[in-house]
Amino acid sequence: MSSLRGRVVSAAYSHMARPVLFRLDPERAHHVSLHAAQVAGSHALSRRALAAAMAPVPGGESAVELWGLCFPNRLGLAAGMDKNGVAVPAWEALGFGHVEVGTVTSIPQPGNPQPRLVRLPHSGALINRMGFNNEGASALARQLRHHRTAGGVGIPIGVSLGKSKATDVEHATEDYLASLAVVRDVADYIAVNVSSPNTAGLRSLQDAAPLRELLTSLVAAASGTPVLLKLAPDLSDAATDEALQVATDAGVVGIIASNTTLSRTPIHARDAAAAAQGGGLSGAPLTVRSRKIVARIVRTTDFPVIGVGGVMQVRDAQALLDVGASLVQVYTGLVYGGPALVRGIRAL
Repeated sequence: MSSLRGRVVSAAYSHMARPVLFRLDPERAHHVSLHAAQVAGSHALSRRALAAAMAPVPGGESAVELWGLCFPNRLGLAAGMDKNGVAVPAWEALGFGHVEVGTVTSIPQPGNPQPRLVRLPHSGALINRMGFNNEGASALARQLRHHRTAGGVGIPIGVSLGKSKATDVEHATEDYLASLAVVRDVADYIAVNVSSPNTAGLRSLQDAAPLRELLTSLVAAASGTPVLLKLAPDLSDAATDEALQVATDAGVVGIIASNTTLSRTPIHARDAAAAAQGGGLSGAPLTVRSRKIVARIVRTTDFPVIGVGGVMQVRDAQALLDVGASLVQVYTGLVYGGPALVRGIRAL
């Protein structure tokens, strides 16, 4: 019965919801989807119905133990989908084994001017230049505290931290520490985002000296909460190796690979004009690149890796797991594939 319900939910998205959403401006569609998830997650009955419909094939799901946390399956929701953590109960009901909320900053900020989210439908991709639009770390902490006390949350919640736009790069460490101080008690792990291309100067924090200062300070202040580093896919091998060594020395426990890219290859010719816009590219053009990065990190370090980027089909998630990823995350794949992708990956 759950299999039939799952197929109905998946078909409803593919044949009804997605065509409607894709007629809307991409950011408007995002807000509509997020609001629907928030409403669904706020009622116990709807959460139970969704969870029952999306249950995987019996025997197909296995838990993973990492960093002292139990992940009920290998699939997570990537940062960016739910920046303010408003729909965590719905993501759990949909079947995600963990959720990464944010990226959040210590200072609430509106993000970059609109329009700032672009679909590349022929390429199975998105370009975003959102600029860490969020309500601030304190608001996120209140939201997560509410979720944890109002019926509980049964999956790990990661919090992605970024630098406030108003903060100079020279004071980035203090800015990240201010965010950490208010989310530490409600986060199961901390993801350090120094790799978004949409905040001026942020990627310079991947250089060895500022990265060492930042990570060492965050690990010390985290008081045992696991700290992970999210890397850009645009780093050279040498720069990646340097960042990984800094992360090792600082006591980081895992790597998230990878963020969006500034590259525009490969892109379908019919998307070329839209692809010329600025911002970070996600989706199918990252599939092979992300897999290579994950494979290299696994081959050269002992870090557990969360593989993210270009997971558009179940086979893409399986390929990341095959090269050594411990967990995988989706965002753009969820936009294009909907619940069917979630259900399929959970069975891996």
